[in-house]
Amino acid sequence: MRYGKLMTIMIAAWLASSSLMAGEFNQTLNIGDAAPAWENLPGTDGKNHSLSELKDKEAIVLAFTCLSCPTAADYEERINDLAKKYGGPNGKVGIVAVCVNRIAADRLDKLTEHARQQSLAFPIMYDESQKIAKDYGALCTPEFYVLDKERKIVYMGAMDDATDAPKVTQRFVEEAVIATLKKEVPAVKETVPRGCLVRYARERR
Repeated sequence: MRYGKLMTIMIAAWLASSSLMAGEFNQTLNIGDAAPAWENLPGTDGKNHSLSELKDKEAIVLAFTCLSCPTAADYEERINDLAKKYGGPNGKVGIVAVCVNRIAADRLDKLTEHARQQSLAFPIMYDESQKIAKDYGALCTPEFYVLDKERKIVYMGAMDDATDAPKVTQRFVEEAVIATLKKEVPAVKETVPRGCLVRYARERR
């Protein structure tokens, strides 16, 4: 069994055991909630990024990712393709990613070098405090959130229905983006996130 599939099963089991969920698969946010804002997070493009800088975008895709997760690596090209199709300075959609893992392999310097080598069409922000991931209730890398013009959550979960790109039959994030641009409600609003667990630091007591 592939690592990503095993992690999906573990995450789904953990979610099913929880009785205090906000969303169907998210313990913190529900569909329709106001999206938590991020402020002055350093990015792989050498700039600091805030949600407010995307105020003119009709929709936003926020992806939690990292370099150390094989599932996140599987999805990087798909995120990049989405950014090329809908993002950019003149695009209607703001597409950004954020990494919160504190291990050496996922630090900002590593992310910056990787983004340069891969010519990524989207910035990866770094949040050492991990606050933004906690605010969104993110569990996995990768995990995706689509925000509408009013910056309400309209979709959260997996990018699509198969880690192996050739097996994808439904593109949840792109379908949510298309619906949002049409000012419609996405047919699928929430799915189980799929990937590696976010490496949250243990809180000292």
